[in-house]
Amino acid sequence: MILLLAGLVLFLGMHSIHIVASDWRDARIAQLGYQRWKGVYSLASIVGFVLIIVGFGMARKTSAPLWIAPPGMRHATELLTLIAFVLIASTYVPNNPIKASVRHPMVLGTACWALGHLLANGSGADALLFGAFFVWGIVSFVVDRGRDRNPNHFENASASTGTASGAVVTVIVGVVAWVVFAFWLHGPLIGVRPFA
Repeated sequence: MILLLAGLVLFLGMHSIHIVASDWRDARIAQLGYQRWKGVYSLASIVGFVLIIVGFGMARKTSAPLWIAPPGMRHATELLTLIAFVLIASTYVPNNPIKASVRHPMVLGTACWALGHLLANGSGADALLFGAFFVWGIVSFVVDRGRDRNPNHFENASASTGTASGAVVTVIVGVVAWVVFAFWLHGPLIGVRPFA
């Protein structure tokens, strides 16, 4: 559990700097230059992510159950992860109204993914992993949306409303990615087959 906790602190800590220390972040970027800062940020995030994967793999073998999810909860997980995939796809598909309305679909998608897995998995390791990502996603989304209300925020000047075709492409990309991952990749990569 120590490796998992260390990975979460490092990974989510790096991704929380804009929430708790945006002035410090700006000073580091000014000091190091954007490319160096991006390199340090990426390296720390990758190390944290690897620690999360290794730590969770070890922790879930010995972690005691905290609750047993009812059988129907699996359907809620499937729905929430599908929504998460569409939201995450909207981060990358240009000219889509989903991103235009949500503004921060990556963090909201992460929160949906985490909540879905938290509802269906009740071990201590699951609670730590998915609970941490859920809390981070919600806090990050609320803080980022609060900044959006600032008319001087740099993203507000370039906000686009998106197009209908952008919405269709986003939903198709998200659904296809979800199907591929849920039916073919989740088992080999994670060790659990959601639809087995």
